[in-house]
Amino acid sequence: MPSRSGPVHVVTTKRHYKGRVYQSHLLRRSYREDGKVKNETLGNLSHLPEPIIESIRRLLRGDVLVAVQDAFEITASRTHGAVDAVLLAIRRLKLDALLTPKPSRVRQLLLALLVARILEPHSKLATTRWWHTSTLPEQLGIQDADEDDLYAAMDALLTRQPAIEKTLAKRHLREDATVLYDLSSSYFEGRTCPLAKRGYSRDGKKGTLQVNYGLLTDAQGCPVAVSVFPGNTGDSTTLLGQVDQLQGAFGFQHLVIVGDRGMISQKQIDVLNTRGLEWITALNSQTLRTLLEGEHLQLGLFDQQNLFEIQHPDYPQERLIACRNPELAQRRANKRQALLEATTRELEKVRAMVARGRLRTTDAIGVRVGKVVDRYKVAKHFDLEITEGGFAFSIHAARVAAEAALDGVYVVRTSVPASRLDSAQTVLAYKRLAHVERAFRSLKTLDLYIRPIHHRLEDRVRAHIFLCMLAYYVQWHMVEAWRPLLFHDEDLAAKEVRDPVAPARRSAAAQRKAEDRFLPDGSPVHSFRTLLADLATIVSNTCRRPGAAPDEACFELITQASPQQRRAYTLLDSISA
Repeated sequence: MPSRSGPVHVVTTKRHYKGRVYQSHLLRRSYREDGKVKNETLGNLSHLPEPIIESIRRLLRGDVLVAVQDAFEITASRTHGAVDAVLLAIRRLKLDALLTPKPSRVRQLLLALLVARILEPHSKLATTRWWHTSTLPEQLGIQDADEDDLYAAMDALLTRQPAIEKTLAKRHLREDATVLYDLSSSYFEGRTCPLAKRGYSRDGKKGTLQVNYGLLTDAQGCPVAVSVFPGNTGDSTTLLGQVDQLQGAFGFQHLVIVGDRGMISQKQIDVLNTRGLEWITALNSQTLRTLLEGEHLQLGLFDQQNLFEIQHPDYPQERLIACRNPELAQRRANKRQALLEATTRELEKVRAMVARGRLRTTDAIGVRVGKVVDRYKVAKHFDLEITEGGFAFSIHAARVAAEAALDGVYVVRTSVPASRLDSAQTVLAYKRLAHVERAFRSLKTLDLYIRPIHHRLEDRVRAHIFLCMLAYYVQWHMVEAWRPLLFHDEDLAAKEVRDPVAPARRSAAAQRKAEDRFLPDGSPVHSFRTLLADLATIVSNTCRRPGAAPDEACFELITQASPQQRRAYTLLDSISA
């Protein structure tokens, strides 16, 4: 009998049958017989898990297998990937060099504050606790920093604000460029800051102190500068300070300022005209009714087109562009009808209470009626009759019809000549104020959590808001670079030629991303937040030999990035200052 001693190995075979692939793992021995190499199957390993089969392969090759816990142990794990991504974006934007002229500890602390504001916005004390769960302090060499160091860095940042904003303005603005400006507010915790005042709360926090801040951006919504005002400051009173900054500190003489109807009033228009600046705004609802009653605004023209220019002697050398959005008109009509019906139901309850004698005096009836009409905000459409022991009401159909006639109608007012921007381009420029509104949503609720504000000192509040603006500046560029991986629309050119009045529509590619929720390569589509969370799964593990002495050196092992994570890093390389 020939000897069948020989090397043993694992062979993997694949067989195709009826469109399916069947895979087998066989344990075989090779031997020679009559000068020929033959194989003997010793067993079928197909039922074993893949890791065990791979271990058998390695053993048969002569490898020495060691249990993971016997080879090394992990003593700490810190998130790394998201920190690395934000730092990469900051450095691509050369923002680190803007924070301080020369490398310094203050620069490193400010970089840490920026990264923390984007990844995990907390108070300064909480930030110094959180960042030790990441590689951030090690990368920046600030492991020993505490909250007092961060406050000192914020104080230094405020002194750099004029120089930083001037540089950003030179990067993103030019002569004759379009500039967007709007004002928002955030509520304040505490009562000692001079900026904290009672005013119109855009957060819906009635009775709270607040701080106002105005954001200046380019035409695409990239932030350039932010200004902070007491909470009782009116919108329009803040505009001229921005004009002084644009023409004085930034050195631009000819720009187009875009602001909403409450921002650019006639007083501001007069100043802008004397300064040689163009502007775009809109008329308020009362002025619209005046145009309609004077027959300068012909609603019948909307039957053929959704925008047209009109003339009025009160607006010489200006252009008025009337627009009507049918979908917006329908939404407003539906909302008004719902509010009227809800108010009617509640007033019927009040009338029944009066009829039953539960409400007798005019004061008692008036208080109850006031609660109803204040809740639904449509008191102007009701005629109310309150007497001792009696209450009646009716809907004023004429007033409802007058308001309904202007549903979905707005008029853009501008000094920009038609030779520079036609009607459609002018309306698009005005609607770009949505970029600033989106920035406020990100700053306040979605990402950066500028509110509530806890700082007591006025300069600290200013520094906090400026820091949040810089964080949004970094985030804005990261989102632009990551558009292929996010739900965001990538077809930006189409937005510039779309119907300016009709509601914005997604491109076909963006619609597919929204519906499929997966990219063509099978990877998931992300929001900005979830992509950062995915990158955070790349961690830095501190490892050492089991039983090692306390002073024995450790080594770092970083998680291998997935294809989508590698692509996210590659896309950030497209960012430039």
